[in-house]
Amino acid sequence: MRAGLALAIFIGLIAGLFAAPVDVAYPWIKALHIIAVISWMAGLLYMPRLFIYHSDAAPGSAQSETFKVMEQRLLKVIMNPAMMITWVLGLYLAWRVYGFTGGWLHAKILAVILLTLAHVHFANAVRLLAKDGPRRSPRYWRLMNEVPTVLMIVIVILAVVKPF
Repeated sequence: MRAGLALAIFIGLIAGLFAAPVDVAYPWIKALHIIAVISWMAGLLYMPRLFIYHSDAAPGSAQSETFKVMEQRLLKVIMNPAMMITWVLGLYLAWRVYGFTGGWLHAKILAVILLTLAHVHFANAVRLLAKDGPRRSPRYWRLMNEVPTVLMIVIVILAVVKPF
């Protein structure tokens, strides 16, 4: 309930900023975009760690049930809203500030699409683990933990350096 209220207030603020002149709104939208990206990345980096520990827990055990709750809350309360806000604000900035031009911007959007696919993969794993379905090995999740890290590095370099 509180998370929903906070999200509604946040969306209201964003809507107000979209109505403001670009020179006034830009620094605020950029700051909110960065906050959303940090929140999303925190979830993307933490979720595979939960999967590693969950994969080691016996299905139906108290430990497994605790991981199910943790994974659901991380996905629903932090990761999904942060991803949506990241996309909305990022596309706004790409349109209003850059006019969707620049090879670096296209490459960055592609990397964010790949990051979103990693998010979707993690969300599917949450659903499977919640049903005590087939599990992947802890080694698999250790490798998958690197995907968001590598994409984050690429995205930051593209956004800051704008190499092409």
